[in-house]
Amino acid sequence: MMNRRSFVVSAAAMAGVALTQPILGQVASRKPLTRKERVDRALAGRDVDRPPFTHWHHFGPQTPEVHAKATLDYHWKYKTDIVKVMSDYPYPKPGGNWYELKVLNNPFPDQIRALELINTGLNGDAYILETAFNPWQVAVKLSSKEEVLRLQQENPQRLLDALDVLTQSHINHAKRAFAVGASGILFSIANAKREELSPADYARFSAPFDKRFFDATAGARLTFLHLHWENEYVDQFVGFQAPVVNWSVQTSGVQVSTVRSKFSQTIATGIDEVRYKDLSPAQIREQWQSASSAAGSKFILTPGCSVPNDSTDEELSRLPQVLGA
Repeated sequence: MMNRRSFVVSAAAMAGVALTQPILGQVASRKPLTRKERVDRALAGRDVDRPPFTHWHHFGPQTPEVHAKATLDYHWKYKTDIVKVMSDYPYPKPGGNWYELKVLNNPFPDQIRALELINTGLNGDAYILETAFNPWQVAVKLSSKEEVLRLQQENPQRLLDALDVLTQSHINHAKRAFAVGASGILFSIANAKREELSPADYARFSAPFDKRFFDATAGARLTFLHLHWENEYVDQFVGFQAPVVNWSVQTSGVQVSTVRSKFSQTIATGIDEVRYKDLSPAQIREQWQSASSAAGSKFILTPGCSVPNDSTDEELSRLPQVLGA
């Protein structure tokens, strides 16, 4: 019986769709790599038939069943090598003040259910990348940026205690995500920049908790250190135990060559997510090749963050078409 992958590959061959030539060297077999093989080889810095890629956007809060179906449909339609699962369910608010938190064993039950359904639907076709946000971002979502900064000034220990609870709750969630099939967590850190926190304040109020999350998930194959950062913060992340570093070259000003000079991990970046809808195939190819050249063999092609939610089918299809996916 022909499975879904065999059918897709056979149909592509009959339609005369050619795979791109290896850009990092000739792989041992001329057969197309499976999605997982392609990702594994990129993580190890080995030759690939083409760079593994993924892109993503928000579907919005939905039932776990609708969320899972939208995620799977997106993966099959745009032929992504990694299934990046969005996380649009809010962290539960406490009954009293926002900072009066207790550790939760399962803070996102609907997300866990969606991950179970996605894992079943994939049937081993690709790695699953769950999404989580760092404690500082979650605190801001539970209250407001102004409230968190006020607490930082008036009662810093109370803020640190709240961030500690949020950290442990997210570690608990990550373990549940791994148990139902996730191979990694895209852990988003959006406050390593001056408009959010000074370098000294990031080092005190965020870095210890962010690093603790990565220490607790260090055995995961595919966890992404997803950064919204600026150059003066780069050195703070060098010791983080994450297999992949992901950020936006275009919006941060942090160059691939800078990251490669300091980080040995796989680099995932290249595509301008802000201008994605307007990028021509030639511009996509130029961004891919520029990032790949600077990153070296340990490279995954991604946008720096989610592409616009209103991207059309034609726009979302350009990247896999340029790659010959």
